[in-house]
Amino acid sequence: MLGCSAKQRYRHINTTTAWGAFEKKLVFLTARVHPGESPASFVCQGVIDFLVSHHPVAQILRDHVIFKIVPMLNPDGVYLGNYRCSLMGFDLNRHWQDPSPWAHPTLHAVKQLIVQMNQDPSVSLEFYIDIHSHSTMLNGFMYGNVFEEEERVQRQAVFPRLLCQNAPDFSFSNTSFNRDKVKAGTGRRFLGGLLDDTSYCYTLEVSFYGYMTSVCTAAVPYSEEILTGCQYAPTISPKEGFTCIYIPSHFVILQSKNMNVF
Repeated sequence: MLGCSAKQRYRHINTTTAWGAFEKKLVFLTARVHPGESPASFVCQGVIDFLVSHHPVAQILRDHVIFKIVPMLNPDGVYLGNYRCSLMGFDLNRHWQDPSPWAHPTLHAVKQLIVQMNQDPSVSLEFYIDIHSHSTMLNGFMYGNVFEEEERVQRQAVFPRLLCQNAPDFSFSNTSFNRDKVKAGTGRRFLGGLLDDTSYCYTLEVSFYGYMTSVCTAAVPYSEEILTGCQYAPTISPKEGFTCIYIPSHFVILQSKNMNVF
């Protein structure tokens, strides 16, 4: 637990791994910074359910990766039924640069934790993914950062390209890489500048409605079968050293370097 929100609601953080002595990579996921984007919670729930399952892929992931997951960055906003803002009227995803422990306590606590882990030489923070929902676009897609180094830009594009190859409901054409000034305070932009060039920071967007194929547009209804499903499609790119695990029913996206166990 990371303490409490402004209205004293608990700020939960989930740590999932198989504890061992060898060095592991760290993947940090956050969701629901915008309270009205409820599909983000279904995605996050799917991630957690899969990671704690007995599925052999989940067991391998726990052996090699530490997952830190904050399922709800804006619990007060969710409770109040807000669409985008917090209890005090702030869009928390514009305050990563300067979060206040009083006005943005959940964001402040998560940022402090990530900064602390980034300064720990024993921690290798490989990925940060912030899960959102989009009200006007179909499919899953990502926002990434733009860097001066062309090689880093190309490496960052590998992950969404692999997803597009393996997931019919993920769109690389909708994926974009930018450094718009208006997005400077987002988690993806701030942490992309804070973490070193071996880390990857993305915003994952999933549609409120569904996805488009070459022949039709399909809705994605909620069901218990979907929630508990464990379909997956592993993709391996030996040249780049990437492994991607995609669970279609949840848009679950995981990737790590130097994992040749698949």
